[in-house]
Amino acid sequence: MKHFVRYSACVLAGGLVAGTASMAAPATDSVSVTSQGDITSMCGTKPMVVGLSDGYGGNTWRKTALAELKDEVGRCTNLKRFIYTNANGDQQKANSDINSMVAQGVNVLIVYPDFGAAQIPAMRAATRAGVTVVPYMAEIPGTPGKDYAANVSADLLRMGRVWADWFGKNLKKGNVVFLGGIPGAPASQMFLDGFKSSLSQYPDLKLLQKDFVVTNWNPIDAPKALEGVIAKYSNIDGVVADYGVTALATVKTFQQANLPIPAIATDASNNELNCKYLSMKNSGKAFPYFSLDGMTSVIRFAARRGVALYQGTTNTEPTKVFPYTYADSGSGITPKCDPTAPSDADFSSALSVEKLKAVFKQ
Repeated sequence: MKHFVRYSACVLAGGLVAGTASMAAPATDSVSVTSQGDITSMCGTKPMVVGLSDGYGGNTWRKTALAELKDEVGRCTNLKRFIYTNANGDQQKANSDINSMVAQGVNVLIVYPDFGAAQIPAMRAATRAGVTVVPYMAEIPGTPGKDYAANVSADLLRMGRVWADWFGKNLKKGNVVFLGGIPGAPASQMFLDGFKSSLSQYPDLKLLQKDFVVTNWNPIDAPKALEGVIAKYSNIDGVVADYGVTALATVKTFQQANLPIPAIATDASNNELNCKYLSMKNSGKAFPYFSLDGMTSVIRFAARRGVALYQGTTNTEPTKVFPYTYADSGSGITPKCDPTAPSDADFSSALSVEKLKAVFKQ
């Protein structure tokens, strides 16, 4: 989630086409997730233990990201051990997991900071203990070099702007609502800020609520939130959902209410959502649909940054990453659907087909 090469769909045999990282000075803009660097040039010689501290793991998306991280650091022959922890949504456990990894001798620690700033004290303590800590995906407060080594994130502001531009081109006019995650979620707010900044260019598009609608990013709360939105507003023409699960909930909720499905822009789509879209398209009932994907591969950028910092090798990739267009009804970009795969499978992964199938079997 930036500025870089391009963000066209670059999928080959189930994985992203890997590129070569630029060796010029680090750019201030973001890099396409399809422009993967070569970690083997960054592996160095020091033996290392790499870990991933997940705040809320367990679903197929997180399992895919975990597999991508293992695949990336596994290319370093000096990797001695890999450690994984899952806090299962427990903030206290997330912090204790970081402490535990330090005690186990982790050298490079990748953190999915589901609890944002609340995890900084634990990351700071790990950094003081000599661990190279890299929170990834979300931008969090803190000082690089003090609270963590680097923060590798998706370019959420730019993603929000791209969504707004897509609505401006494809919806053109109407009422739009923005679905976010948990109350006060920094990621959702950044998405929304980016969306608003570009939506102002399209006076015929109206954002019905100045704040994002809280869905808690789950399929139980999202329909309830949507039902409230539908009851409050008589006409909804477009929905932005900052997670494929809530985008899918949007489709189902509008169908159950016997209402036309609005134009939907999202990211991190899943197999069920894409299969549903294709099924409706094949029956002549497609809804306008746009999704930015490849998000599970952002963790590879975090891995390369962490390994290079620990080993003292060179990594010049930007710390912001932008996904690629995986589905766009307006441009004829069709997502992949596999009815035999899990409903939350993400086929935009950079994993090979074989390794992706292995994730599904877990």
